[in-house]
Amino acid sequence: MEKQPNAEYCFVCGLANPSGLKATFYQVSDTRVVAHYVAGEEYQGYPGVLHGGITSALLDEVIERTLIPTDRWAMTAELQVRFLAPVPIGQPITVEGELVRLRSRTMEGRGRIVLADGTVAATAEAKYILLSPQQAKSYDVPSSWQDISDEVGQ
Repeated sequence: MEKQPNAEYCFVCGLANPSGLKATFYQVSDTRVVAHYVAGEEYQGYPGVLHGGITSALLDEVIERTLIPTDRWAMTAELQVRFLAPVPIGQPITVEGELVRLRSRTMEGRGRIVLADGTVAATAEAKYILLSPQQAKSYDVPSSWQDISDEVGQ
């Protein structure tokens, strides 16, 4: 597995974002990405349970990151999440994403969150609109996604 870069202020992976999740992602294959994560209590919905919005954000991020080996960038067009079991706070989870279909203007992928005991707690299917090189440049991508781990002491 190869570590993927982190951004500076992305809510999910930004290492300098004081409110962010600071998740780290790893490339498993050309089409698969994984993160191992333990959510803090500041991200709970019900006591002891990860907020559904945070669950969705993790799934959205892991699926979109399957594009990194293609050197393409995208924005979410659709995200459908199925919540199957509560995701516990303070316990390790695995977030998995897979690229399903890459077309000239769109990408489709799926993801899931797996609990330490192997229970699948959430699944997602998503569609992304690919950014043109000009659009990516206007958002300062990928320079804003440089690996800043050393800069923030990670």
